[in-house]
Amino acid sequence: MGVLDGVRIIEIAGIGPGPFCGMLLADMGAEVILVERVGGKGAEMLNLGKHSIVNRGKQSVALDLKDPAAIEAVLRLIEGADALIEGMRPGVMERLGLGPEVCLARNPRLVYGRMTGWGQQGPLAQAAGHDLNYIALSGALWFSGEAGEPPMAPPTLVGDLGGGALYLAMGILAGILNVSTHGVGQVVDAAIVDGSANLMNLLLSAHSAGQQPLERGCGLLDGAHWGRTYACADGLFVSVQALEPQFNTLLFNKLGLGDDPDFKTPYDPRQWGTLRERLAAMFASQPRQHWIDLLEGSDACFAPVLTPAEALSHPHMAAREVYSRPNGVLQAAPAPRFSATPSSMGAVPRRGEHSAQVLRKAGLSEEQIQELI
Repeated sequence: MGVLDGVRIIEIAGIGPGPFCGMLLADMGAEVILVERVGGKGAEMLNLGKHSIVNRGKQSVALDLKDPAAIEAVLRLIEGADALIEGMRPGVMERLGLGPEVCLARNPRLVYGRMTGWGQQGPLAQAAGHDLNYIALSGALWFSGEAGEPPMAPPTLVGDLGGGALYLAMGILAGILNVSTHGVGQVVDAAIVDGSANLMNLLLSAHSAGQQPLERGCGLLDGAHWGRTYACADGLFVSVQALEPQFNTLLFNKLGLGDDPDFKTPYDPRQWGTLRERLAAMFASQPRQHWIDLLEGSDACFAPVLTPAEALSHPHMAAREVYSRPNGVLQAAPAPRFSATPSSMGAVPRRGEHSAQVLRKAGLSEEQIQELI
């Protein structure tokens, strides 16, 4: 009985941000009906079995969307849905007979969520692309990396998930709220180039204030010694981001550098290169655990750089039960947390596991169901 209990979502199977958006909604209690392909190599590439964490908590219906009877079955499901998620290239859903006009005609209250990289319109709308391409074009990749080095960002996190799935989820939920007030559905065009560009607005505020130049690795948030990761003697890494003066001072004092003349003017960009080198040499002199014992839990704004497997057993993460291994699959718990209607992690369905029961609820006859499945 999550916060979205009673909300029904139809998700047309895809890859990346669309399924992740469906997982977010399913974690929060929505009934997410996943329409997957029947058999074929393409379907196998999209189905990771019990490892498909993004499908947890969903009901799976397997249909051949080249069959007009299957399209009609999907439209029957849409009649009773609050929203739809699709991540096809622009025009594909229309050619299938499941475009927005058709679906909204069957259900005028439907929120039709469209997930793409480039958006529904524009010169690149029909071009292939992936996460890295979208954030490269939007500007979101630019600050990710060292000065003079090629930019590098964590795979999928900035584009597919941050700029894509989260914005689609927000758009769908906002659309459902609007339906409850005004009674009219609509199309949500969630493009990764739009969302990842929107994520830049905090950095652009710092840029406008003169604190974040467009030269990578030279700004207050990406160039200074206090906001970096450092290698330790054992080849592991730590992070510090003691931006504010009181935190900066505490970090230096704990490192025994409070009286060092080099560290008396830490906000002078001309000093940053020297201070980075000094701190790099210091952190490299001891293993990671030494720095954890010295700095973790203080206001020095410190954390070790952990793998997800290490994070599973870290005392703070373990106390909050952030990671777990249901059925041997390492995965993160739902977020955010709700006090009255907690979210939960459902099971990952087998492809087509719920076909009969879902189609039966949609009003199809037993004969129709057997023909479809």
